[in-house]
Amino acid sequence: MSGYIYDELDDFEDIDDEEEYEEEYDEEDEELMKQEDDLYHMIHDIDFVIAWVDGNDPAWKAEKDRYNMRPSKGSSDVRFRDWKNLRYWFRGVETFAPWVRKIHFVTWGHLPGWLNTDHPKLNIVNHKDYIPEKYLPTFNSHTIELNFHRISDLANNFVYFNDDMFLTNHVSEEDFFADGAPCDVYGLNCLYFAEDSIAHINGSNVGEINKHFASSKAVIGPNRSKWYSPKNGLKNNFKTLMLSRWDWFPGFHYDHLPSNYNKTTFEEVWEVCGKTLDRTCRCRFRSDLNVNQWLMKYWQLCKGISVPRKEIGHCYHLKDEDIRPMCDDIIKQRYKVICVNDTALTTDFEVKCKMLRKSFYSILPEKSSFEL
Repeated sequence: MSGYIYDELDDFEDIDDEEEYEEEYDEEDEELMKQEDDLYHMIHDIDFVIAWVDGNDPAWKAEKDRYNMRPSKGSSDVRFRDWKNLRYWFRGVETFAPWVRKIHFVTWGHLPGWLNTDHPKLNIVNHKDYIPEKYLPTFNSHTIELNFHRISDLANNFVYFNDDMFLTNHVSEEDFFADGAPCDVYGLNCLYFAEDSIAHINGSNVGEINKHFASSKAVIGPNRSKWYSPKNGLKNNFKTLMLSRWDWFPGFHYDHLPSNYNKTTFEEVWEVCGKTLDRTCRCRFRSDLNVNQWLMKYWQLCKGISVPRKEIGHCYHLKDEDIRPMCDDIIKQRYKVICVNDTALTTDFEVKCKMLRKSFYSILPEKSSFEL
């Protein structure tokens, strides 16, 4: 015996002698990875959708007038006139929401001369690209909105902006979605009927909700923490408490601001309420008997899909009042989001157009990459 410890290492196995195995190609693993990737994008990708029309275009006006046999407030030029401030919408998105995956710009065919149509984040969507042919041509904003889920390459999570809704301060993904769930204010309310009010259309939305959901108690009960969340605000929680005494829904809280949706909600509502949506989409122009995209908003609340969120913006209803307080709020960036809601009662249109553009310019003076 030599006495060396080394001589006693008989059981040593050199790892270099181990047989090497090539990793086998596994189709199941690849499919699983693809599903995980798709799920990640479904939860985290957020798109913006904006619908715009150039109400001054002679060709568009000629087609509108050809179908407008019985003029109504739904076909009024006020619904379509251009405030010439669209470039500030794009500047606001690039400055305050650079995280957006894609912008879907929905149009009859109009394109502003300054728009960079080659921008990688921009998808130009003509009505005929996604709205079923049987509903075209349409001058009904509800038809345009109710078919958004048919837009090619639209993310499951999307925020819909009217062209009078603007970002005026920084927003995060969590202002709109929480792990794929749309953020919203939960609350019951009564419908307000007045001249130039949307209450008739909103009433059609609520009627459809009452048709398909057993009762307000059955809806609120399983999701009390959402319906009475402090984020909704004391006023909304108090209204909900008072109005939930009835088994049916008298109305819902709503603010005229961008709406956050899951595309799957649109698909579900079309499957359940297809006849009602079809009747609306067959109307060339808006009608008080229509439903609109808020039906999807209320559907998400009743299903408990949405996550409570504080208000992040404000809507200004322009009539005959002084708009300088609104302009000051824009300059001071008081809100993250605002809506400049034009009405048939708006006076001094051209003057207010210029005042509004000047206010937007004060916070967004630089061209965006969406501009040529």
